[in-house]
Amino acid sequence: MKKLTAVLLCLAMLFAFAGCGSAKTGSDASDGETLKVGFIYLHDENSTYDKNFIDAAKAACDKMGVEYVEKKNIPESSECTEAALDLADRGCDLIFADSFGHETFLAQAAEEYPEVMFCHATGTTAHTSDLKNFHNAFASIYEGRYLAGVAAGMKLNEMIESGKITADKAKMGYVGAFTYAEVISGYTSFYLGAKSVCPSVTMEVQFTGSWYDETAEKEAATSLINNGCVLISQHADSMGAPTACENANVPNVSYNGSTVEACPNTFIISSRINWEPYFEYIIGCVKDGKEIDKDWTGTLATGSVVITDVNEKAAAAGTAEKLEEVKGKLEDGSLHVFDVSTFTVTVKDDLNKNAKVDGDGHLTSYMADVDTDADYTPDTEAVKDGYFHESEYRSAPYFDIQIDGITLSNTKF
Repeated sequence: MKKLTAVLLCLAMLFAFAGCGSAKTGSDASDGETLKVGFIYLHDENSTYDKNFIDAAKAACDKMGVEYVEKKNIPESSECTEAALDLADRGCDLIFADSFGHETFLAQAAEEYPEVMFCHATGTTAHTSDLKNFHNAFASIYEGRYLAGVAAGMKLNEMIESGKITADKAKMGYVGAFTYAEVISGYTSFYLGAKSVCPSVTMEVQFTGSWYDETAEKEAATSLINNGCVLISQHADSMGAPTACENANVPNVSYNGSTVEACPNTFIISSRINWEPYFEYIIGCVKDGKEIDKDWTGTLATGSVVITDVNEKAAAAGTAEKLEEVKGKLEDGSLHVFDVSTFTVTVKDDLNKNAKVDGDGHLTSYMADVDTDADYTPDTEAVKDGYFHESEYRSAPYFDIQIDGITLSNTKF
């Protein structure tokens, strides 16, 4: 009987220890088990936008020693909810989705799995949501685009000085996906960067109505070139625009990574958001049982906003040195991208209705739509201390003003 009792006691202890292998949640993921992180991507590596996320996610998971799980080519529909629920069912402690249109569908999954952390890029609702396990993140990419614009402006100056164009022909083209604030903020900051060194610059924007449509993006870039644009940039995700530029020998500033291998003669520089710092941050929070910021904004200082190396073959001489100078001013706060003294705004009944300007057309007030609602109600004063405070009251951009010097050739949404 004593032997039987001893055996039973040993078995009980073994079962007790076996409990350590049970399913874990975000709150107890630091118990020694491998954390599992799921990622949902709108497209795949063929999209420069998604590849930027994919590379960062894999690098962060490898560095942090966690398991990486992915779902690619997930549209902005109920398929996102299904993908998120499947990842949660498979034991993911943390789930991230990378596209603006994923937000509503990801939040639905967050409601069903309150013990799992859900994070989302470019979204607008987390900071006012009651969901404790739902979070948004973005970065001050407008600063990166401003730097890329400085490089573009220097190239325009070089073209003017060499006699290739005259100052009044310093017209840039921009291929945009949608007329969202994110795109408007991006092309405006790019233009202001160029204007800071090339005062005569103008810009024309053409929208494609899609984040990824190589044919439409190539056609838009070609149309802009045919309409007199001597340099092209973009906020769209394929190689369409860079390819059109290389074929036409027109300088190009790309987005989300270098295109120098495919476009060695025309690629100048690219800006992008580096998502590794954010991924490392949220993984660390879940590991340590700490709260994740509801709305996180990466900056130049956090290493979240970066530019590629300058392609000396296509860029103007001295570009790299100039960018270091401007970058330093952005970092120390002596320069603000949306300094209201550097641009003017036209206010009409159907244009810039929320803007107030002085007699010279400079912004004095702008009520931005920061707290998202169905009617897009302006709710936050964004102009203070002489500049528009972008991505400070919410990570996702809310600068949606049409400034002078930029024309729109269409308005697809």
